[in-house]
Amino acid sequence: MMSSSLLNGAESLKLTTGSQIFGSELQFSCFPKKGFVNYPKGSKILTLTPKCSLSSSRPVSQPRFIQHKQEAFWFYRFLSIVYDHVINPGHWTEDMRDEALKPAELYSRNLKVVDVGGGTGFTTLGIVKHVDAKNVTILDQSPHQLAKAKQKEPLKECTFIEGDAEDLPFPTDYADRYISAGSIEYWPDPQRGIKEAYRVLRIGGKACLIGPVYPTFWLSRFFADVWMLFPKEEEYIEWFKKAGFKDVELKRIGPKWYRGVRRHGLIMGCSVTGVKRKSGDSPLQLGPKQEDVKKPVNPFVFLMRFILGAMAATYYVLVPIYMWIKDQIVPKGQKGGLTLQFKNLYIS
Repeated sequence: MMSSSLLNGAESLKLTTGSQIFGSELQFSCFPKKGFVNYPKGSKILTLTPKCSLSSSRPVSQPRFIQHKQEAFWFYRFLSIVYDHVINPGHWTEDMRDEALKPAELYSRNLKVVDVGGGTGFTTLGIVKHVDAKNVTILDQSPHQLAKAKQKEPLKECTFIEGDAEDLPFPTDYADRYISAGSIEYWPDPQRGIKEAYRVLRIGGKACLIGPVYPTFWLSRFFADVWMLFPKEEEYIEWFKKAGFKDVELKRIGPKWYRGVRRHGLIMGCSVTGVKRKSGDSPLQLGPKQEDVKKPVNPFVFLMRFILGAMAATYYVLVPIYMWIKDQIVPKGQKGGLTLQFKNLYIS
């Protein structure tokens, strides 16, 4: 798995919006708690004042309670019942979804799209706004999640497949777009999943991966590391670049009322895109899979991990409720309120 060192060849990151540029050296990741440095009116450049180091000692490959395919299967066996009513309202709103899909450039009804880890079809509903449902394939390892997606009228013409994000059942150079939202956090080997994204795309095709961001607040970090994978921004970028993607971009997303996205992290915190530069498989060579899904699981260990993982999940269900209440008490822009905007992160 990757190290937490700096990205090779990438010397700086830029947060952009319109004509303004927010610059920041890559070796600094934690953004200032009090927002951006002020410049005279009319200035085009604002500089972030870093407060702490980009990387910590947390290894990306450390085991987490739900970062395991079999355990995630059972987790979603029960969560699928209330997923659209409990998880989405706080972490994955329609506005966030539509904003996160913009970089995917779904500009034609005829694009062939694969939605990997499509779950109950919430993200797919955003895709079929722009692409004919008959051209969209939803893949997920959970038959219970897929059953929910099949019930949604706009998705009736989609193709539904049970499958593994790290071993996709599609031929090489197959799709125009690869979309995956809220799935990477369960992959035992994220680099392998992104390598597969590269393989199944046609030359010039675009991958759009939407997922969590690693928090900076100590308690949120603890529960994130207990529960599932919350990658850092530079980890997403390095995985894409190692897989062979060019024009890699990272766009921050979050609910309008959720301030301080890096403080508590977000289950849906960024949208990362890259373009396939050459036809064929990814140039990256990997060894055998880390996880053997056919290996028997100790029932006692599974139960303990499931309970602890569910406790961590409960924390992340409560966090957006707390953030919403906070926004009602201290509206954004008032004294004491943190004004952090979500911008695009461009990687040259």
